Amino acid sequence: MKAMYCPRSHFRNYTMAIHNYPAMVLAFIVLSCNSERDPAYRGIITPPEDEPFEWLSQYNLFATPIRNLQPWAGPVSKFLPYDLNTPLFSDYAKKARFIYVPHDKAGAYKPTGVFEFPAGTILVKNFYYDRLGGKDLIETRLLIRYAAEWKAYVYVWNEDDSDAQLTIGGMDLELPSPGPGGGTFKYHVPNQNECKGCHSFSRRLTPIGPKAGNLNRTIVLEGTSTDQIKAWQAYRLLAEINSSDQVPTYPIWDNPSTGSLEERARIYLDVNCGHCHRLEGPANNTGLYLNIEEQDPGRLGFCKQPIAAGPGSGGRPYDIVPGDPDKSILLYRMESAEPGDRMPELGRELVHDEGVELIRQWIASLEPQNCN
Repeated sequence: MKAMYCPRSHFRNYTMAIHNYPAMVLAFIVLSCNSERDPAYRGIITPPEDEPFEWLSQYNLFATPIRNLQPWAGPVSKFLPYDLNTPLFSDYAKKARFIYVPHDKAGAYKPTGVFEFPAGTILVKNFYYDRLGGKDLIETRLLIRYAAEWKAYVYVWNEDDSDAQLTIGGMDLELPSPGPGGGTFKYHVPNQNECKGCHSFSRRLTPIGPKAGNLNRTIVLEGTSTDQIKAWQAYRLLAEINSSDQVPTYPIWDNPSTGSLEERARIYLDVNCGHCHRLEGPANNTGLYLNIEEQDPGRLGFCKQPIAAGPGSGGRPYDIVPGDPDKSILLYRMESAEPGDRMPELGRELVHDEGVELIRQWIASLEPQNCN
């Protein structure tokens, strides 16, 4: 059950207001709504310039009923689902990701870092859990590229999953626990400032996921398995890649056939921690850099004393003690669910047991060092 959310009154008030409209105004509304979904217009999405829409359905992203998360199919549609090799952990929620790029524009490829996207681009991430009877939609997050900046908006789905409403201040939802033990847990929907807490690069709001290495994978589109980056080019989401560019591939963190233990551990830390713990990130004052590009052992935390951990150190003296995970602050903070101790501090309430085990194995595999 989703707590602290009661949108039905909004639907009721909207319906009552329509009954008071003159017939001519009603006809205009109906024709306008239908024209947005006419085949000639399907796939053309125009974000609002000033204030975000109140309801997710107003963006015209998905065909009705929007709970099915099926993009409109149209002659100029450039709205595609996409997936990542190693996604961010979010309390075991599943995610259905989509990208929209205006029909007359294209993104620019970069071998490292996030691709450059044109104004009008929308990145869509739907959070849900599989329950008996289908998907339980929780929230949808939008990153919209305007001329000067990205903006982030969060929409929470109503009880019958017929639409999702804008929430600025965030909220906590009581949801069934995704684990085998039953019970419930507190799922946190972020406020706008918390979105900036992770999506920050040199103090500017920016996407995290759409990087070449994380996108370079096979995806199923229209029933056919295809190379995802080539599909982006074919659908004109992405401009042509220079033939001399070698497209990197990130390993899948929980699939040993895709990379070594170290490679999978490093990419897990990059995706879950590296957007903050990097020179350009909001946690740069810690001196602990966990992005995949970092190669210096000291900045990676090996035998490094914390600068700003406080009580969150768990009484352990070093971020990573090679060969000894139980003396490493990094593992302590990953194992904690306490708000003052846990890492990442945003984006999760639960401990990612499988991720913790991966990092435990990696630290244990490192050549032991005497950090004293």
